[in-house]
Amino acid sequence: MTHRRSKVLRIGSLTRVEGEGALHLSLRDGEVDQARLQIYEPPRFFKAFLCGCSYTEPPDITARVCGICPVAYQTSACRAVEDACGVVVDGQLAPLRRLLYCDEWIESQTLHIYLLHAPDFLGADSAIDLARTRRADIERGLRLKQAGNAILELLGGRAIHPVNVRHGGFHRVPAVSELRPLAERLRRARDDAERTVRWVAGFDFPDAGCDNELLALAEPGTYAIESGTPTAMTASSAAGVPADHDRALPTRTFDVRDFGEHVAETQVPYSTALRSLLDGRRHLTGSLARYAISGGRLSTIAVQADQDAGLGDPRQGVVCRNPFRSIIVRAVEALYAVDEALRITMATSRRHTRTSTCRLAPPLAMGPPSRPAGCRTTATPSTPTARSPTRASSLPPRRTRAPSRRTCAAWSRNASTVVNPQRPS
Repeated sequence: MTHRRSKVLRIGSLTRVEGEGALHLSLRDGEVDQARLQIYEPPRFFKAFLCGCSYTEPPDITARVCGICPVAYQTSACRAVEDACGVVVDGQLAPLRRLLYCDEWIESQTLHIYLLHAPDFLGADSAIDLARTRRADIERGLRLKQAGNAILELLGGRAIHPVNVRHGGFHRVPAVSELRPLAERLRRARDDAERTVRWVAGFDFPDAGCDNELLALAEPGTYAIESGTPTAMTASSAAGVPADHDRALPTRTFDVRDFGEHVAETQVPYSTALRSLLDGRRHLTGSLARYAISGGRLSTIAVQADQDAGLGDPRQGVVCRNPFRSIIVRAVEALYAVDEALRITMATSRRHTRTSTCRLAPPLAMGPPSRPAGCRTTATPSTPTARSPTRASSLPPRRTRAPSRRTCAAWSRNASTVVNPQRPS
């Protein structure tokens, strides 16, 4: 619809977005005067579902929030309850939890690249249409996604809405005989991931940039995936003049418990999705933010791949601010996730000599932790008792009442209780 110097563009249904959305653009004198992204997918009220539930239930309930990224919700739910109770997951369980998250990154980033994003760059209506002319490329993407799904099935119990995740670890940890075959599959997946980076780097990208602040987790010594400290990078020095690339700017951090003091979420009338501001300013999360803040901690193979793709060397503080090039960053992250999953799989399979069923963890205290500060869950050997389950259940834990203070106090006195009886070699 036009009226001399003004134009309005309405798209009632956007495809290839994770959700349901519409777009309304108003242009005046050739410039965008108003832009509205309307997410009209009905809210599902998962926070309300959790009210009145047992502390054991959030991992299984939150996994149903999304069929593509259930591990993100499960891990957040587990860490929230563990943090409230002063529990730290370490030992052999920590790398297994990171491996689980790597697997989700592999299948989720691959799905986004090949099925949601690439068709737009290559002028195809869908990935199915793209497969008619670029069959080898789509098959490569499906192999990558299958590799991620295979490991997610092993650690999570199934590829969609995993059921093997629980507070303190897993209901069952994999045997070395199950881990070793995955290594060869991940090596082949790593080759596919490298080719994916080269493939998407050949797309045509418009010159664009964003001067928003960037927000992501940061973890000393590693590329943050499953944990870290919220870190914000200040807006581009060329404010109002978006740049394709920029140099790293000063960052600031804050405790995750203070998230609500820095990030304010609001509701707009035309969308069900929440809007958020970081200390009153616009901000960007996701792949570009993670790459800008933690890119220098990528593995050697990932750094070499993004240099070959023209992103520059993140170890020298190069920041990509072109949102169209985020598909390259996603591909680099998928490559890193495959490489990291291979490293963890090899290291874990060398340590483990056998597997046994994890017995149920002691009750966790709800509210302020009643256990001694610094008490940690450990991965030391233990002998299964008669009360320990003989096999891992594929069903969510039975709903129970919250533990009493007396029960929590008893657990505090027994600080050596084991949640993973896996024996190291």
